Amino acid sequence: MQEIKGLHVAVVGATGAVGQQMIKTLEQRNFPIKNLTLLSSARSAGSKVMYKNEEITVQEATPDSFEGVDIALFSAGGSVSQLLAPEAVKRGAIVVDNTSAFRMDPNVPLVVPEVNEEDLKNHNGIIANPNCSTIQMVVALEPLRQAYGLNKVLVSTYQAVSGAGAAAIEELQSQAKAILNGEDFEPAMLPVKADKKRYQIAFNAIPQIDKFQENGFTYEEMKMMNETKKIMHMPELKVAATCVRLPVVTGHSESVYIEVEKEGVTVSEIRELMKQAPGVVLQDQPEEQVYPMPAHCVGLNDVFVGRIRKDLDDDKGFHMWIVSDNLLKGAAWNSVQIAESLVKLELVTLK
Repeated sequence: MQEIKGLHVAVVGATGAVGQQMIKTLEQRNFPIKNLTLLSSARSAGSKVMYKNEEITVQEATPDSFEGVDIALFSAGGSVSQLLAPEAVKRGAIVVDNTSAFRMDPNVPLVVPEVNEEDLKNHNGIIANPNCSTIQMVVALEPLRQAYGLNKVLVSTYQAVSGAGAAAIEELQSQAKAILNGEDFEPAMLPVKADKKRYQIAFNAIPQIDKFQENGFTYEEMKMMNETKKIMHMPELKVAATCVRLPVVTGHSESVYIEVEKEGVTVSEIRELMKQAPGVVLQDQPEEQVYPMPAHCVGLNDVFVGRIRKDLDDDKGFHMWIVSDNLLKGAAWNSVQIAESLVKLELVTLK
């Protein structure tokens, strides 16, 4: 009987929210895996995780963990990636990194397969997965850029607390209960655990994600702006972002204003373009109150687009609303998609 060909895949951060989604996504996609190694910090090592009805024990991630690994999916924090990703590459693995550690490194491709899959051909062992809010936006904007050109992007995000990890979800839920029961509580997580002040997230909107930079933008906003330019190969593109955390568990929403280069573009043309766009689902029937919402995108891999309308003052200006599951397309699914692209482009060989 012929042996089934497959790859040795490692997931680093296997017990975290994104790591768990990566494992589920690999299973759902029936990715060609011969061996699956699950890695974590020493604290989580020894945990058991199910994959295809098989119980796998999570091991502590060390440099030697990557011996024989073909693809390593990292989602365990930037410091872990900086320490272990080069070690994995030394041992012959291709790293798909879900942190910000390598995103703006000029030698590391920053990839969303629907937008710039060809950049994978220039990898030097490490491939960066973009920020969750950037990914969903560029998936929707790339078809417009190709068809009509793109001059300007202004985005305001409405981001779910799951983007800040499991402890932030727990804080939202506990705060909501405390407020409804008239009890006291002490915010401990948001907007940024390491910053000077913490604020309540339940029944609130916090206009800060990550720390403020000297220019007045937060690091999250800078990530969106810089990553969009890099992914689209448009350093000259005008991009500005305001990122806000909302009391939503899963699913990022974005209000996006764009200015195209071409004159005379219509809303119906953009809708048709969105219908054909890879990875995009159009939900845009305002007369029937049909539009994307985070509650309806959870567990789905697509990017949902609606509320497309022409600006009333600028003929080349358009507004749209973009929603996606930040743990899937924003993280786990995009990482697995990159792995699928590596196989498709024959950049990795099934053994």
